[in-house]
Amino acid sequence: MTTPERVFDGDLLQARLWLPDRPTTALYVTFRHWQPEPGQFDAQGCVQRALAAGLAHLHVQSRWNDWFLNPETPVLEAALGFTRARFRTARALGFSMGAYAALCFSKALRLNQALLVAPQISLHLPGEDRYPEAASFDPRAGDLATRARLDLKGVVAFDPFHPLDRQHARAITTLLPGIRPAPLPFGGHPGTAAIGQAGGFRALQRLSLSSRLDAPDVVRLHRDLRATSARYWRERAHHLLRTNRPDLAEALADAATA
Repeated sequence: MTTPERVFDGDLLQARLWLPDRPTTALYVTFRHWQPEPGQFDAQGCVQRALAAGLAHLHVQSRWNDWFLNPETPVLEAALGFTRARFRTARALGFSMGAYAALCFSKALRLNQALLVAPQISLHLPGEDRYPEAASFDPRAGDLATRARLDLKGVVAFDPFHPLDRQHARAITTLLPGIRPAPLPFGGHPGTAAIGQAGGFRALQRLSLSSRLDAPDVVRLHRDLRATSARYWRERAHHLLRTNRPDLAEALADAATA
């Protein structure tokens, strides 16, 4: 495996860069998502598909579930900007907290494109009670109206039957009109969970690597794979239970375990 460059080494934040075996002008950026047991940097390697396609791969991590907002954030931003200057274009993929990070650093990275899966616009969104870290979220430091690249283009994928994810997505597309919505009904959280369970992660990753990312392509991938995903049927069953249709929910729950 290619030895990565140490773009940033902090106690709280880390960034690693892998280069393909030929000159490149394109950068692909990924971000660590929320962890159930944070406290350590993971040992994730490079996205080999990116290197094979001739893109450099930059992976950014936060040690804690702090939405990448801590005393090291400004220094990391400077390092990211310095690294970005080596490339002509940059695109990103992020999930949940990692998708927020893609937006948070999109100005520093001068991202041209991003595939954002169930991002948050802020942990202070009314009703957002899913994350214990919300109490320490600094809404001024994390304000995407000042941090995000406002002309960023891309796609936000989300499950419209998860009301909070739908609200976050609506707020993001309002703030950033170049981000197009890709609603994935009963996809779960993050919105591509059903795609991943059906073996479609590599296809999703391929879409994020393309310079022609389009929301209908993400929706089509979900539609093509959802019937083979137990997660999809389970999400549908839970929705029916919430809407007082237990008989239908039971039938769908049976489909989820078939």
